[in-house]
Amino acid sequence: MYDAPFYQTDELSKLPKEPGVYKFHNSNDDIIYVGKAKNLRNRVSSYFNNSRQHNRKTLKLVKEIKQIEVSIVNTEFDALLLENSLIKELQPKYNILLKDDKSFPYLCITNEPFPRIISTRKKIRNRGTYYGPYASVRAMNNVLDLIRKLYTLRTCKLNLSDHNIKSGKFKVCLEYHIGNCKGPCEGYQSASDYQKDIEQAQEILKGNLNIPKTYFKQQMNEAASNLSFESAQKYKDKLELLERFQSKSLVVNPRLTDIDVCTIISEDNYAFINYFIIKNGSITVTKTIEIKKKLEESDQEILLHALIDMRKLYESNSKEVLTNIELQNVSEYFHFILPQIGDKKKLVDLSLKNGLYFKKEKLNQNETSKIKELRVVKQLQADLQLKDVPLRIECFDNSNFQGTNPVASMVHFRNGRPKKSEYRHYHVKTVVGPDDFASMTEIVGRRYSRLLKENLTLPDLIVIDGGKGQLNAAVQALKSLDLYSKIPIIGIAKRLEEIYFPGDQYPIHISKKSESLKLLQRLRDEAHRFAITFHRNVRSKQTFTSELEDIKGIGEKTVNELLAYFKSVKKIKEASYEELSKVVGSKKAELLIKAQTTKKAN
Repeated sequence: MYDAPFYQTDELSKLPKEPGVYKFHNSNDDIIYVGKAKNLRNRVSSYFNNSRQHNRKTLKLVKEIKQIEVSIVNTEFDALLLENSLIKELQPKYNILLKDDKSFPYLCITNEPFPRIISTRKKIRNRGTYYGPYASVRAMNNVLDLIRKLYTLRTCKLNLSDHNIKSGKFKVCLEYHIGNCKGPCEGYQSASDYQKDIEQAQEILKGNLNIPKTYFKQQMNEAASNLSFESAQKYKDKLELLERFQSKSLVVNPRLTDIDVCTIISEDNYAFINYFIIKNGSITVTKTIEIKKKLEESDQEILLHALIDMRKLYESNSKEVLTNIELQNVSEYFHFILPQIGDKKKLVDLSLKNGLYFKKEKLNQNETSKIKELRVVKQLQADLQLKDVPLRIECFDNSNFQGTNPVASMVHFRNGRPKKSEYRHYHVKTVVGPDDFASMTEIVGRRYSRLLKENLTLPDLIVIDGGKGQLNAAVQALKSLDLYSKIPIIGIAKRLEEIYFPGDQYPIHISKKSESLKLLQRLRDEAHRFAITFHRNVRSKQTFTSELEDIKGIGEKTVNELLAYFKSVKKIKEASYEELSKVVGSKKAELLIKAQTTKKAN
C-alpha cells in the first residue's frame, strides 16, 4: 500500500514495472477505482503527471485518491481477468457498471435414477449437469419444449430406485396414458433405454442438433425398410420438428462453428453490448447488456470487460471472436477478428442490429418513464396546491429501540424516483432518551444547515414520516434556519394516510387511487426501511463489539482494526483464520476463532 499524492513524494519510482492491477482508496479507505496495467509504474504515474490531458471526471477521481494498492500478475491478460473480477466484487464508484444483475435460467439433467430435465436459476453442486445460462426464460422453454416433444422423459419427482420399482411402490400417471412417458416407475422402460433418450437430449442442450437428426433419419429409414410405416412417420415428424427448430436459429453458414460475436454501440454515457455464441451455424446464445460509463472509458476497454464477463457466464471456449472495432489480441485463449466481407461480416451486422434494437427500446422505455414521472409529480403539486413542481423531495424518519441507539434517515427522490446517492444516515447526537420529536428537530436542522453552508440546492418539498408532533418538531428546525415558508413541508401519518400541513388543525386526504399518494407512500416506506436497516446494523455492530471486547486479549484497538479492514460485522464473522491473521496476527486470530466456535456450540 502506497500513500498518495505521489507527485509530492518519490513513491512513484518504487512502483513495479510488471503487469498488474492497481486499486485507488479514498480518505475513508473505500476502494473507488480498480484498473489494470501492462506496466504498473507507467500507468499509475500517468494519473499524476499528465493532468492536463484528463477529463473532468478523471480529475475528480485523482483528487479523491489517498492510498494506492497494487497487485502484480504474470501477464497483461491475467491483469484483465483480475481487474474484471475485482470490479464485479467491489463495484467501485468510478468503474464502469454492467447494468444486468439478474440470475439467469439453466436447464439441469439431474443426478438420479432415470434423470429428469428441470429448469432452475440456482446451480447446486452435485445436483446434476447444468446447461446454459439462457438469455431468457422463453429461450430456455423453447429448448425444453422441443426435448419433451422428441423424447419420453419423466417429469415426476419420484425416487425411482431399483428397490422402489421392484416392490411396486408406484403406479403410472396420466403422462403415461397420454404417451408422454413410458412408465419407468412400474418397470415398463429399462434404465438403458431411458438413458439413450437422455444422451440425445444432451446433444440438443449442447447445441449439436446433427447427432439427433442423424439418429431419427436412420430410425425412419430402418422402420420404412421393415414396412413399419406408422413408426417411420413418427420418426419423420420428429425429424421435421428438429429441422424447423434449427431453421429458426440458423444464421448464415452451417459450417460456421464455435464462434463468439461481440459488438458495441457507444454513446456519451452508456454503451450497449451484444453477444452471440455460434455453433454449427446456429445462434445458441444471444444477449444484449447496457453499460454505464464512469470515466469516459474507450470502446475497446468496455468491450473487453463485457466479453470476459460474458464468456465466463456462458462458459464459452471459442477461439474466434468477431467484433465491430479493432482490438489488440491480449491472450492466446481467443483471437479477435474484424471481418470486412462474407458470412462473418453478416454475423457482425446481425449483432449490431440486435444492439441497435435494444438501444431503441431502452430509449423508448426511458422516455415513457420520464413522462410518467413528470405526470406524477405534477399531480402531487396539484393535490398539495404547491407553488412549484416538487422535482426534489426529501423524506425523514427516525428509529430507536427502547431509547437506545437513536438514529435517523433521509431519502431523496428526484423526478419521482429514488436517488440513492443522496440518501443520508444520521446518528442522533444531542438527544438523551427516546424523544422522537427532539431527534427530528436535530436531524432536519443538521441536514439543511449543511446545505446552506455548502450552498447546495434545497428540496422542493420536505416530507416527515409522522403526524402533527413530528411535523411541528421539523418546523422548529426550519424556523431556526429561516427556511420556514421557503420550503413546503408536510407530515404523513401512516394509520389513515392523512397529510398534515403546519398550522392546519385538520389533515387532508388524497384519493387512495391517486398516483401522487402512492409516491408519498413510497417515500415514507423507503425512509422507514432505510432507518430500520441502519438501526439494526448499529445495534448489531454494538452488540458484536461488546462480544469481541469481552474476549480476553481483544481490546478496542483490535476491534477497530477488524472493522476498518472487513468493513462489516458479517464479514468479520465469516472470515477464516488466515484472513484474521493478516489483520490482527495469529494469536488474536486464534482467540477470535475459538470464541466463535464456542458460541456456535452453545
